[in-house]
This record gives sequence, C-alpha cells and structure tokens, in this order.
Amino acid sequence: MPEIEERQHQDDIQPRLREVQRLLARHKLVESLVSRQEMPRHNLVENLVHRQHLTEVERLLDHMHPADIAYILEALPPDERLIVWDLVKAEQDGEILLELSDPVRESLIETMHPDELVAAAEKLDADELADLAPDLPQEVMQDVFRSLDVEEREQLRAAMSYEEHRVGALMDFEMVTVREDVSLEAVLRYLRLFENLPDHTDQLFVVDREDHLQGVLTLSRLLVNDPDVTVGQIMSSDMLTLQPTDEAEAAAQAFERYDLVSAAVVDEHNKLVGRLTVNAVLDFIREDTETEILAQAGLREGEDIFASVWDSVKNRWSWLAINLVTAFIASRVIGAFEGSIEKLVALAALMPIVAGIGGNSGNQTITMIVRAIALGQVAPDAARKLLRKELGVALFNGIIWGSLLGIIAFWLYDSALLGLVMTSAMTLNLMLAATVGVAIPMTMQKIGRDPALGSSVLITAVTDSGGFFIFLGLATLFLL
Repeated sequence: MPEIEERQHQDDIQPRLREVQRLLARHKLVESLVSRQEMPRHNLVENLVHRQHLTEVERLLDHMHPADIAYILEALPPDERLIVWDLVKAEQDGEILLELSDPVRESLIETMHPDELVAAAEKLDADELADLAPDLPQEVMQDVFRSLDVEEREQLRAAMSYEEHRVGALMDFEMVTVREDVSLEAVLRYLRLFENLPDHTDQLFVVDREDHLQGVLTLSRLLVNDPDVTVGQIMSSDMLTLQPTDEAEAAAQAFERYDLVSAAVVDEHNKLVGRLTVNAVLDFIREDTETEILAQAGLREGEDIFASVWDSVKNRWSWLAINLVTAFIASRVIGAFEGSIEKLVALAALMPIVAGIGGNSGNQTITMIVRAIALGQVAPDAARKLLRKELGVALFNGIIWGSLLGIIAFWLYDSALLGLVMTSAMTLNLMLAATVGVAIPMTMQKIGRDPALGSSVLITAVTDSGGFFIFLGLATLFLL
C-alpha cells in the first residue's frame, strides 16, 4: 500500500510544480528582504536564509523521476530553471537532459562545465548517449568516447550511424539472449543472475553461436511450461523482425497494429544487433506529432516558451513573411472590388464568412490527408481519387451550408439574388479549399518534403484570397 500511494504521488506532477514555484518565489522574496537589512553577522544570516527554501526544493527533487524534473525545468523561466538545475543530483543529469526538449537541453548544456557533461554522459547507455551526442561539444564527446570499452564504442558508432527517422537510431542494445538447446530451468537460473532485467523485457531472443536470430521465447511461455522442456521446443519462430535501416514510422505502425512491447532488430544476415521497445516508439510518435503540429503552423522547430525574443523571432519569421505576402494579396483582391463594396455595404459583412468557412474546410481536408500519408495509407498516385472524393464532400457541404447562409442573407438584406450569390460563393470556395487541401500535402510528399509543412498558413492564404475574389466577383457580376 505505501508503494502504491508513493507512485500515485509521483504521478501528480502539477502540485509539485506549484510547490517548487512557491518555494522559489519565497526564496527570492526573503533573500531580497535580508539583503536590505543591516544586522550583526549579516553574511551568516544571509547564507542560512539562502539555503532554507532551496533545501526544501532539493528534498522535493530527490524523490522525483527524471522525466518529472525535466517537466518542471521546462515550466520555469531561465533564472529559476538554473537554480533548480544546480540542485539536481549529479547522477541524474544525463537522464534529465534526455527528457528535455532540444532548446531547453541546449540552454542547460551551455551552462555546464565539460567535466560535468562528461560525468553525466558516462552514466548513459550507448543508445541514450547517441541521442544526446548531437548537443554535446566535440571535446566532451571525445572524452566520453575514450572512457567507453570496445563493445560500447561499437554500439555508440552503430547508433550514431543512422538517421533520426530510422529504427537503428531508436534501438537499444540491452537484451537477454538464450540458446535453443538449453532447458527452461537453466534459463530461469540464468535470469536470476540479473539484478534487474532490461526495461520492457517481455521476451528472450533465441540465437545461435554466431548470434543469428532463431526465434523468441516469451516470458509467459517460460513461466507456464515444464522446466525440463528445452527452449527450442516452445520458442516461436513466427515473430516480427526489423532492420536498422527500416523507417521508424513503419515500425511504430507495426507496434500499434500488433500490440508489441519489443521487437528484434537484425542485420541483412539475420544477426541480432539490438531491439526496439515500446517506450522508444512512443517517444518517436510524440516527437513526430509535435514536429507535425509545428510544421502546420510554419515553425521550424520546438521553442523554449521562455526563450529570448531574438530566438523566437528567428524561429517564426520565415512563414510570417510568407503570410504577410499572402495577406497583401488578399487585401489587393478586396481593393479591386472597392467600388462594389461601396455600392453594397452588405458585401463587407458577408465576405469574411465565405473566407473563414473555406479555410476551416481546407484545414479539415489537409489534416485528413496528412494523417493518411503519415500512416502510409496514401500512395503518391492516389491524388486523383482523393481529389474526386474531397470535391464531392465540398460540393455537398457547399450546397447544404451555402443554402443556409443564402437564406440568412436573404432574410437579413431582403435580396434573393444576394442569397444565391452567397450560396454559389460558399460552394465554389469549399471546392477550391478541397482542391488545395489535397494538392498541398500530395505535392510536398512528391518532392520529398514534410506534407504538413506550412499547410495551415498556405490553405488560409488561398481560401482567403480565393473566397474574397469569388464572392466579390459574383456580386459584381450579378448584383451591380
């Protein structure tokens, strides 16, 4: 029961964040008051006050998981972040750095002495070190590399040789292997020699003397079968295997489809080189999703919420510049119909509705297409079929909702012709949104770019300019 209560307490991170923030605020306040007071033994009093609340923060951090500490660090402004970072146990530094977002990790690494970085990196496994390596100074990596044994060096080289989106970059090297000719009793005795099994061990990998994969032995089969049975008699040869060069996205889909906890990673000769686990897959999915969300808004990378103004400007300026150009185009479209708007003021009130609903519909189309591409459900040659389908949806929605808006326009302005223009403009703009919503991600995929890149910005630009042009053009032709 105490263990369950402690686990529940650890899972509730928000109260802990608020407690850290409260202690830091009190620390700053008291320190400020003491520094202004003149008293005997001022330095001693100031030092005691300085440690009072920080000791409470340190005690709180000592019982927290590295991922929770990383969450708290990201939620604090830079000055408070550095205070908390100095209170973290040195042996946890490496694990916490792995859990942090790239911008926050880089900012903390810049404040650390090379010896501290080497000490933190040396406590990580080869696959974890490969994740951290791109952010470490070159001289630090050289010192860490020299401290590794031969096997660890080879593992680190292997992990760093693969691109981020490959299975080889996500696999780890901690796994349990057995031979097929040994008994289950011998396997159980072997497992008892471990202090802890590697995380997410749900199966043992059966290999020959050259480490070629023969099959897998699940822990459930190991436990329920007779101890005198050999591994080869109950192992499964029908298992999913991955190669280091496989796409991580495809591997993630396989994990989801087959409810996997771990999978063997083999080379072209079927030699076992590592394993992929569900925690690495979940991390990849989360990072990939974050990247996609940022890409839709035209952001190149994640951003420290407390980053400097200049760093944030650099991350955001490019697509804002594009948006500025498209907004100028939209304004010129409206400017071309100033005379029409002056003659019929109702147009100014109705045209944002056409543009806004078109943008929303286009974003729905793009979201569906990007998701399908990410799941591998859309081939590059499927554009025509998707376009026909989305145009059908747009036509149906345009007639239904456009007619409703047309009736409202007729009721408000007592003009049946205005209602028909509203219905027609809505339908045409929804069809334009559908066309662009299919074309943008499919074109991006064809040229090898992220299908989500700037999609939200582009679809809004097209539906705004297109919606204004269609609505005001039809109104000019039929109403004036």
